[in-house]
Amino acid sequence: MKLGKKNGILKETLLGVGIILCLALGLFVQKLGEWYSTNDKEYYLTGKVPSTASVVKNLDKDTLVLYDSENENSQRAWKQFEQILKDMRMGLSLIDVAKHESYSLSDYKKVVLLVTDLSRMEDQVQPLMDWTEKGGQTLFAVTMGKESNLDAIDHNLGVSYSNFEMDEIKEIYVDPDFMIGGGRNYKIEEPFESARKVSLESDVKVHAKTTDDSHTPLIWEKSYGKGKFVVDNLGIYERNVRGIYAASYSLLTEVTVYPVINGSTYYIDDFPSPVPAGDGRFVKRDYDMSVSEFYTNVWWPDLLKLHEKYGIVHTGVVIENYEAQTDGKIVQQNDLDRFKYFGNSLLANGGELGYHGYNHLPLSPSSVNYGEKYVSYKTWKDKAAMKAGLSELIRFVNQLFPKAQKSVYVPPSNILSKEGREVIVNDFPEIKAISSNYFPGDFTYSQEFEVSPDGMIEEPRTVYGAVWGDFSQMTVFSEMNMHYVNNHLLHPDDVLDVDRGAELGWAKMYKALDKEVSWVHNMSPSLRNLTGSELAGAVQRYGILKVSQKYTKDALKIDLENFHDHAYLMVRLNQNEVKKVKDGKVTHLTGDLYLLEATNKSVTITLK
Repeated sequence: MKLGKKNGILKETLLGVGIILCLALGLFVQKLGEWYSTNDKEYYLTGKVPSTASVVKNLDKDTLVLYDSENENSQRAWKQFEQILKDMRMGLSLIDVAKHESYSLSDYKKVVLLVTDLSRMEDQVQPLMDWTEKGGQTLFAVTMGKESNLDAIDHNLGVSYSNFEMDEIKEIYVDPDFMIGGGRNYKIEEPFESARKVSLESDVKVHAKTTDDSHTPLIWEKSYGKGKFVVDNLGIYERNVRGIYAASYSLLTEVTVYPVINGSTYYIDDFPSPVPAGDGRFVKRDYDMSVSEFYTNVWWPDLLKLHEKYGIVHTGVVIENYEAQTDGKIVQQNDLDRFKYFGNSLLANGGELGYHGYNHLPLSPSSVNYGEKYVSYKTWKDKAAMKAGLSELIRFVNQLFPKAQKSVYVPPSNILSKEGREVIVNDFPEIKAISSNYFPGDFTYSQEFEVSPDGMIEEPRTVYGAVWGDFSQMTVFSEMNMHYVNNHLLHPDDVLDVDRGAELGWAKMYKALDKEVSWVHNMSPSLRNLTGSELAGAVQRYGILKVSQKYTKDALKIDLENFHDHAYLMVRLNQNEVKKVKDGKVTHLTGDLYLLEATNKSVTITLK
């Protein structure tokens, strides 16, 4: 009996030790990148998927937008609001006051006013006041110039005093209950006198203001009879502040519901790739290593720490070589060890691979002239040469990582010509999404979050680099409220480029990146960490969703067209709180703002 008991204990002990050793060995091997796991997730919708444009075309038009085609600021504001309302799935009618077009306010629930000079509206200002007083909802979304028509209604808007002075907005403070990421200051990268200096009455609710001694109000709301005015006094009309205007618009009516993406993705440019060229003296200064040793022993282990701390997953986009061959003649990469090591390690740590290029030359035909912008870039001989390059890249990646998910293409230098895009769409069905730049630029393939008419998913990256400046921080904050998304790109060769901060040294760059990733994580704990393909699938679901809502004082009924498996929506309840949810789940974000995960095409929120 005693011997049997001892043998049993010994067997249990050996079994436990064996399990521990296996786990330890598995972790060791995983970190070294010797193996990776795969899954059978279906990221993408199949069958006939509508385009975002076709969905938006059929929206009910309950918002009237008034703008002035002869005013530059009005045009710039409309350019942003056209996309903002499209992305929020808010149907609209557009009226140009310069053309004296007629309209009936009774046909609409909301008005967005993009007219900077109210004298341009002639006799339509007072009817707008009367309509709002009877229950209408009006957003004054542009900074207006002081004149007699504005003076006549300033009291209705909650303004007690104003003059002809304008205020330069260097920094804004956003109320923590108004927007995700509020409760802190955000700097304006290139400030100018864009806000009207005003004093407000005591019954006005201010949501944002300047941080200087004047505390100029930038966003406020004022009840007016049975209706409401919301006023934006920001005067900045750029992509990186869209979320601020979306939040202002959501203050109209008792409740606002709009679809969002809910995803955070971290791309790594040129990874894996051959050892990048550049100025390695700062790597040598700080680590006394070669560039190759630095990436293996310092840089990549540091990025894995971010994965371990915050749960983020990296998506590396592969470059096969840095040669300049663009005639379609292919030379295969034979030095595979670096690709295998980093690629397998990336995959073993929950990451993903995407396509970047056979080489680092954008898919542009010979008719493109880069001028002085990209002096060293060659163009491709023709479409056949582009196809040959992409075919080789896909062969190369599949040879090394045959079971890994690969479906996103990131254009080199964010450049993709019409002809290059046609090659991708027509000849490479395995490429489901393109991830380029959110912001326009010379030769840039600039994108919106949408499903294109040809089925390609457009998945723009919104921020890049290890050190985020004022513009980037504002963008991250704005996009958290616009699309509930964060799409980041890191260049491995930042540490080799003085213009991108190499002199700082990687230690300081990494510290800054850790701080920014931590900020995003803490600002939005419910934000999903996704790979590039997972984010593309999320964009696809978001891009085709059509939302309708029916509100009573006791319940909110939400119906979703083109619903598949799940959907995410931002819900602002301006007069109620959530009691319970049927066919969904809500997460409180801040103030009156909630994130709804819908698990059915019809969701009911009981209110209190």
